[in-house]
Amino acid sequence: MTGLIPNLWQYRELVAALAWKNVAVRYKQSYMGILWAVLKPVVLVIIFVILRSIVGIDSGTIPYPVLTYCALTIWIFFQESASEGVNSVVGNTNLIRKIYFPREVFPLTSVVTKLVELCIGLVILAGLMAWYGMAPNWQMLWIPALVLYAILAALTIAFVGAALNVYYRDIAAALPVLLSLMMYMSPVIYPLQLVRDKLLVQHAGGDWSQALYLIFTLNPLAGLIDAFQNVTLRGLPPDAEAILPGLVLTLGLLPFSYLYFKRAEAYFADVI
Repeated sequence: MTGLIPNLWQYRELVAALAWKNVAVRYKQSYMGILWAVLKPVVLVIIFVILRSIVGIDSGTIPYPVLTYCALTIWIFFQESASEGVNSVVGNTNLIRKIYFPREVFPLTSVVTKLVELCIGLVILAGLMAWYGMAPNWQMLWIPALVLYAILAALTIAFVGAALNVYYRDIAAALPVLLSLMMYMSPVIYPLQLVRDKLLVQHAGGDWSQALYLIFTLNPLAGLIDAFQNVTLRGLPPDAEAILPGLVLTLGLLPFSYLYFKRAEAYFADVI
């Protein structure tokens, strides 16, 4: 794990070049271009608003479209960073066979590429907030730290997934399904406060309520999405009780994920 930051700095120009290539290739022959980065969350927000009108979801004082778009902004960044990170090694077979450089460049490049789309999403979010008369606040200074947390969570999946995907191509096929399930276990459609009220106030899980809430917050995206909504929309700092379990889990698993990747990379060129 100690070699990740030096390698990233040493090969920063390569990461930037590959990221630019990824962005250019992805949208070069697309009529809508980079606007496709906006279409996915907008369509999902519309679906969630329709769903809310049927089942009823309490969003508190925050307009529901803004609340869900805010959650989707950071969720989609994590989801697509992890997905493309898992496919990054197999997708660069020619480079792996021709020249050597630290292979972690590929998952890192996937994350950097998605930062471009995240910035576009944040601009749209700012426009939505202005539309609903919501002013910026000083708690937004937390946003870079929360984005860094999302990057670490995505890399935790990307490193081990990219290494496994070289040997077992089913990993790339299964990951979108698993991440879709993970979205419903994260406060994207509903706010975390609803889960907290059900388990910690109403004790819907009986004697297991406290344990179930802890398990829920072990999902890194649970506390991250709630914190992102807090600092952006509510003018509140991140909720330590909600964010710490997932953060500790992420920081605990990331070194093992990276170590597995580094041990496996010596055989990438032979297997791929």
